[in-house]
Amino acid sequence: MSANFSHNPYKLAGPARVEINDVAPRDGLQIEPVVVPTHGKVAFVNALSHCGFARIEATSFTSAKAIPALADAEAVMHQIERVPGVRYTVLVPNLRGLERALSCHPDEVNLVMSTSETHNRANLRMTREQSRAQLLAMIAEAGRAGVPVNVSLSTVFGCPFEGEVSVEDVMGFAQTFADAGAAGITLCDTTGMAYPNQVAALCEDFQKRLPDTGLTIHLHNTRGMGLANAMAAWQTGVTRFDAAAGGLGGCPYAPGASGNVSTEELVHMFASMGVETGVDLGALLDVVASLPALVERDISSQLLRAGPRLRTHQPPAWMAEHFQGQ
Repeated sequence: MSANFSHNPYKLAGPARVEINDVAPRDGLQIEPVVVPTHGKVAFVNALSHCGFARIEATSFTSAKAIPALADAEAVMHQIERVPGVRYTVLVPNLRGLERALSCHPDEVNLVMSTSETHNRANLRMTREQSRAQLLAMIAEAGRAGVPVNVSLSTVFGCPFEGEVSVEDVMGFAQTFADAGAAGITLCDTTGMAYPNQVAALCEDFQKRLPDTGLTIHLHNTRGMGLANAMAAWQTGVTRFDAAAGGLGGCPYAPGASGNVSTEELVHMFASMGVETGVDLGALLDVVASLPALVERDISSQLLRAGPRLRTHQPPAWMAEHFQGQ
């Protein structure tokens, strides 16, 4: 079930193939009330590794005091199975975290800052200018180590403290980091404030201004528009999407916020449309089915409950007798 599990005659304009980056081991587990033990994290990453993902964000090298749930980042990175063809990326918040991360030989490091001043101060305890200077130093350091850098820009579609965020602010930061050597930029709907034509407009603008910089879209489903926003991005030519198995994750600065776009539902949507993702949906659903035991709570995956759209069922037993001979 890795690609087109149905013939779809309804053609839409967009890339024929996309890549899905599963961020649940980092973005999902960091916010769970239960701290998943190291062996559980390793098993989770290993299971995802055999589903066909392009990238997996395995952990974060944040201080144990800030995010105790991911205090075992080194152990996780040293113990996971490195499956050929999968890029293992890690989130790095500062130069000390970068030093720790580089000792574990990730395929890519993901740096982060918010494009709104208030959220950056609340989330990272720095001004945007302080974050900008730190990220530039980290890009240079990672470059010397030969490790590619992706920069995730948070709150680009709206800030829970400030409301709308200036497109010029977003693109200014993106340009700065691309010029400094970042191989990719992720535009993040951190608190689920994005809507489809807004997403399309920013994606088009980005691709016109920075055509040689890899663009990833990171969407949350806080207000139920995650898949619609993914569709809007895809129709502008975006080919890289972050998502989290089981819809895990969320933001502590968005009261009542649900998690990331569900990986299985994003894969299912693209597969239904005839868009290749490389992900084995059946294997992924098996992983999602194991999540309640991992995080010790129910997972509200609609696709896990209902199954893929062409899963068939036996008709009611009474029909055979009622329609006998007809």
